[in-house]
Amino acid sequence: MLFAALLFGFAPQIAAAEDSPQPKEYPRILKAIEQQGLTILGEMKVPGGLRAFAAKAGAQPLTIYLTPDGEHVVVGTLVDEAGQDMAEAQLKEMVEAPIPEEGWEKLEGSTWVQDGRPDAPRTVYVFTDPNCPYCHQFWTAARPWVESGKVQLRHVMVGVIRQDSPAKAAAILEAKSPEEALAENEHKYGDGGIVPLETISPAVAEKLEHNATLMTELGFSGTPAIVFRKADGSIGQMGGLPQDAALEMILGPK
Repeated sequence: MLFAALLFGFAPQIAAAEDSPQPKEYPRILKAIEQQGLTILGEMKVPGGLRAFAAKAGAQPLTIYLTPDGEHVVVGTLVDEAGQDMAEAQLKEMVEAPIPEEGWEKLEGSTWVQDGRPDAPRTVYVFTDPNCPYCHQFWTAARPWVESGKVQLRHVMVGVIRQDSPAKAAAILEAKSPEEALAENEHKYGDGGIVPLETISPAVAEKLEHNATLMTELGFSGTPAIVFRKADGSIGQMGGLPQDAALEMILGPK
């Protein structure tokens, strides 16, 4: 259903996306797609006068082709006369690019909000925007794991979705209890969430900027962006809202 909504829902979303800053600068229509939960991984080189972008819808890799006028996209496959996919190898490389241990260490040193028991056996990092609907859905879906003590989520706060996102993220980080402030934002999400700060301190603004830069460095361009340990100890990643089997891959068995 998400895939179908992306294909047929571009036009109504474009105007709304104009006021939504993103960590990476992409054509306006791609920003609209990101607002619907797709993660743009980067641009690829293809022939034929089109611009191609590697993307993920949850765990599903996609190739998005931008038409020369910059106003339309095609999701699909571009082949040559021999039937060879012009973007397959590049897409595979970009989707499967691993996050090194150094990336995990940078996440540990970033500014994050604890969500769950500190002694939980599994730690999952998630770049979270207070206004992100998919972040909110992931927070809700993760409650059974968090509340049972099996998983600790570490929300690396960013402000990239709406104009007041940085002020809301700052309100969480500057609260007496960031954990309680984060929970307040989620519980009140349907009513607008936490009240944004009128003024963001320079120190917190710097932390938010660092978090957004780290998100980009790790290959993400939207929220939620999730980094976790796989069963074999290697580092896994997922952009967008995980569902079903992907959720258990990230959080483990209930």
